[in-house]
Amino acid sequence: MANQQLFLGIDCGTQGTKALILDATSGQVLGHGSAAHTMISGADGRREQDTAQWLDAFTQATHQALASAGVDGQAILGISVSGQQHGLVLLDDQGQVLRPAKLWCDTESTPQNDRLLAHLGGESGSLERLGVVIAPGYTVSKLLWTREHHPQLFNRIASILLPHDFLNHWLTGRHCNEYGDASGTGYFNVRTRQWDVRLLQHIDPDGRLQSALPELIESHQPVGRILPAVAAHLGINPEAVVASGGGDNMMGAIGTGNIQPGVITMSLGSSGTVYAYAAEPAVSPQPSVATFCSSSGGWLPLICTMNLTNATGAMRELLELDIEAFNTLVANAPIGAEGVCMLPFLNGERVPALPHATGSLFGLTTTNLTRANLCRAVVEGTTFGLRYGLDLLRANGLEAQSIRLIGGGSKSPVWRQIVADIMDTTVICTEQSEAAALGAAIQAAWCHSGARESLADLCERCVKLDPASETRPVMEQVAASQKAYVHYQERVANL
Repeated sequence: MANQQLFLGIDCGTQGTKALILDATSGQVLGHGSAAHTMISGADGRREQDTAQWLDAFTQATHQALASAGVDGQAILGISVSGQQHGLVLLDDQGQVLRPAKLWCDTESTPQNDRLLAHLGGESGSLERLGVVIAPGYTVSKLLWTREHHPQLFNRIASILLPHDFLNHWLTGRHCNEYGDASGTGYFNVRTRQWDVRLLQHIDPDGRLQSALPELIESHQPVGRILPAVAAHLGINPEAVVASGGGDNMMGAIGTGNIQPGVITMSLGSSGTVYAYAAEPAVSPQPSVATFCSSSGGWLPLICTMNLTNATGAMRELLELDIEAFNTLVANAPIGAEGVCMLPFLNGERVPALPHATGSLFGLTTTNLTRANLCRAVVEGTTFGLRYGLDLLRANGLEAQSIRLIGGGSKSPVWRQIVADIMDTTVICTEQSEAAALGAAIQAAWCHSGARESLADLCERCVKLDPASETRPVMEQVAASQKAYVHYQERVANL
């Protein structure tokens, strides 16, 4: 026991906060904790959260994780926070939060994004200048939206933070941002790794936004030590170092060992993401591919769909099914759901770029309108969106022998088989489905070591694949899935 090295990984997501205790010596996860968040939603695409909920959930999840690990919080050497990307947290000069955080899945600022994109010269202009095409979910349009809808409040902005930066600020009192998460703001150049100050000056010629930017730090650098009062509140060691942290996708990459070419991570969470490591910023000509910086020193070409378990969850609620009953129905329906096709765009959609789209069901007849087909159609529809994204990444030269599957949906063997067949690639889960929290804990260990221990060695020791979950594509099912996918693409093209 004496040589244990304990680290706390936190993942503050849309639906809740998860905490995990990692012993970096043995590579074992010793305990977990979690607490839920609620969403503030509006018909106009508003998706916001009260940041005070994050702090409560952080505390609750940490206490739970320490209790379930049966360890003394005084033994924690470091903490790292993974946060949902793109969210906007505004503080005044007293460090007080000015309004609820606008989230990645908020589409209320779509008109502002359209105008900013036109200012940049459209998709090609945005790609050329920033290395990404700004989308309504990104932080930049939320700033313009705030200026137009809350001008008095805008004039009080002293600090612009992303969700994980805000939690780091709570932990340490310091305002800073790490390159991986910064690259999803829309005012950061992913090639040069610098803020695009001119774009912020365009939104606010007075220079307020520019002076509110946090300092940029490398992913292996600490933000600082935890504040004594916060350490006491959380019940952890006041000497614990707070690592840079990062966006949930960047931390998920570390938590799946996706830090060198050849691995693709696919997350089946409330949103769906597919990403891979790249050593160079090979920016894809496809506007849907975001070539973000990674939190391991390289780049992380990524696609993100807005609808995944939120869509399957909505279908489950409608039909009043628990997970088990839902999965049984999915398994009972044939591939292609007897012609029932669902475009699951309940939140609008980012890939393909259809922010104003709504969900729709096609191909219904008196014979095929069954619960099983509806359940199958929503799982296939969300997975087809990920297939579309994977094809874009493959077109940009990314190759992988297998896909590492994470997120809530990855726990379903039925869904794993559907993914393997639709992608025509073997899929395998990591032992820890909470890959972002694990990645954060690994990053905390890396940071605590002063980067003396390589991230690759830490991942080798701490990221374990679950051989029982390995699922290979079945040839006949691949052919049938391909046929259903073509059918889905035709429906999307007609929107």
